[in-house]
Amino acid sequence: MELIIAIALFAFSSGITPGPNNIMLMTSGVNFGIKRSLPHLMGISLGFPTMILAIGLGLSAVFQTYPIIHQIIKIIGIIYLLYLSWLIANSSSKLEGKSVAKPLSFIQAAAFQWVNPKGWIMAVGAIATFTSVQQELTAQVITIATVFLCVAFPCAIVWLGFGVALKRLLKNERQQKLFNISMAVLLVASIIPMIAP
Repeated sequence: MELIIAIALFAFSSGITPGPNNIMLMTSGVNFGIKRSLPHLMGISLGFPTMILAIGLGLSAVFQTYPIIHQIIKIIGIIYLLYLSWLIANSSSKLEGKSVAKPLSFIQAAAFQWVNPKGWIMAVGAIATFTSVQQELTAQVITIATVFLCVAFPCAIVWLGFGVALKRLLKNERQQKLFNISMAVLLVASIIPMIAP
């Protein structure tokens, strides 16, 4: 039980803090509301624990054997985050009376976990910290993934809710545009630690 509480605290502290997932989810809440952002939220909430399972149950060995694969994923992640930042900065929920952008789908949000730098740090950190070579690895990894599954959903709801609440403060399209540009800048800023050696 103590281990589960420790994993839950780690999952909460890393899942509630700002990062690419949370910034994009808040932006989605502002631009699209709760209902249209639910697939995005579910993609994060289910995609990340799935990534923990994959890394913990074998992918980490592949990356140790072929570190170039990890480096390629990292570069793809940086490029994709820059692309998403550009989309966010240039999005608007209304233009000439029609929608010009769409929220991330479930599949897009789940797949994003594989190129999310904060996600990789969290997943590898959790596996390295909360597993022991003296115990059976599969059960430990499943426990970590399950705890993250339970904690990720409420954390994501907080950020989505914050975005929806913030929408009420953004009275016109100009304010919403400034918000989107600010969030795009924050998303780019979240890449900097990943680029730094």
